[in-house]
Amino acid sequence: MPEDEIHGIRIHLDRVLAERGMTLTELSSQVGITVVNLSVLKNGRAKAVRFSTLSKICEVLRCQPGDLITFDPAGPA
Repeated sequence: MPEDEIHGIRIHLDRVLAERGMTLTELSSQVGITVVNLSVLKNGRAKAVRFSTLSKICEVLRCQPGDLITFDPAGPA
């Protein structure tokens, strides 16, 4: 996949964090992933996410993958 390829995946980590009253730093500590890598995911710049990482994030935030990731067929905003 070319780096500049357009896709319709949307990440809602910022919203879920706000709903939980949790910071990215707190999530990083509990999940065991660097703040930088979580920030890349949160800002929609990640090219991939491991299921083990997604599982741990969902466990800590007590949410489902669909709460964090959605598909917008209209493409990027």
